Amino acid sequence: MAANQGIGNGFVMSPTDKDKQPPRPLQQQLATLHPAYFALVMATGIVAIACHLFAVPILAQILTGINLVAYPTLWVLYGIRLVRYGDRFLNDWSDHGRAPGFFTVVAATGVLGSQLALIHGAMAAASVFWWLCLVLWAICTYAIFTLLTVRDTKPTLAEGINGGWLVAVVATQAVCVLGCTLQGQVLGSRDVALFLLISFWLAGGMLYLWIIGMIFQRYMFFRFSPLDLLPPYWINMGAVAISTLAGALLAGTVADSPLLAPLRPFILGLTLLFWATATWWIPMLVLLGIWRHGLKKVAITYDPLYWGLVFPLGMYCVCTFLLAQELRAFFLIPLSRLFLFIAIGAWLLTFLGVCRRLINGISTLFHSADP
Repeated sequence: MAANQGIGNGFVMSPTDKDKQPPRPLQQQLATLHPAYFALVMATGIVAIACHLFAVPILAQILTGINLVAYPTLWVLYGIRLVRYGDRFLNDWSDHGRAPGFFTVVAATGVLGSQLALIHGAMAAASVFWWLCLVLWAICTYAIFTLLTVRDTKPTLAEGINGGWLVAVVATQAVCVLGCTLQGQVLGSRDVALFLLISFWLAGGMLYLWIIGMIFQRYMFFRFSPLDLLPPYWINMGAVAISTLAGALLAGTVADSPLLAPLRPFILGLTLLFWATATWWIPMLVLLGIWRHGLKKVAITYDPLYWGLVFPLGMYCVCTFLLAQELRAFFLIPLSRLFLFIAIGAWLLTFLGVCRRLINGISTLFHSADP
């Protein structure tokens, strides 16, 4: 039972979240606000970029507008949570289930910066977001992994590992993607910048290998119940999809670099490996979803972690499109277009779930105020 509880919530609830909750519903939601909620910005941003690539400008603009509201709003909410529920907030950083959720802040910053650069041509603003993304990456990476390493009591592998850990890979690659979107114009020397970006790309790929090995071991050698399979497991695919995107962008960006141009064949080969891995995961995850909802009859209900499913779908669309452009493998474009429609549909359903949750929360608030 302990193992199932540890995995079943994707990003699991820390022990402090099970203590006495504040009496008012909105206060309770703020007290337990999940660190991974910035996945909303990640998912919305990548679907907006996909719409931009396939010349659907109206939808791309609408989604960018939503992100420009959602991103600062989430910062405000987390700031309030830090002030009002500081113990809970700080405890999350050393919780094996919830701590990886903070990496969504890094990835969301990178994705939003890429949106501003690609859709609005706001290169100066995107450069600011790159520096912010880099600083947030350093804070989250070394704070979280250090705190989890030195923690006295640790869960077992079955209790502690989940697909959400791979957001650390997504965050690392987001730094590379935004830097390549800016054509490496992020430091005084372009060659130095490109060397830094390719280092981030390779480090992210190595981090994926470390984490996915533990997740695959969890799949194969520990009991796996339907409640264990929640949306963050789609990041198994999303993490290599963004690695594919970063590689495709790098291959185009280093082509005119005297220092790194010789590495272009290596970059393309490894990028194709990432894409093949992402593609392999899709049927596996679909089959597991059918097993969970079709055979085991687990109801599909809204959960904020579903943004962790939308993001990989949108990312697969974008990475396939840009890989096809870089390799001139245009037969992949219809596959990318198919995932555009899937990602838009998944985003819409999840967004409707958010709207319904907000309406229910407001309704509960008014009812609780009645004499």
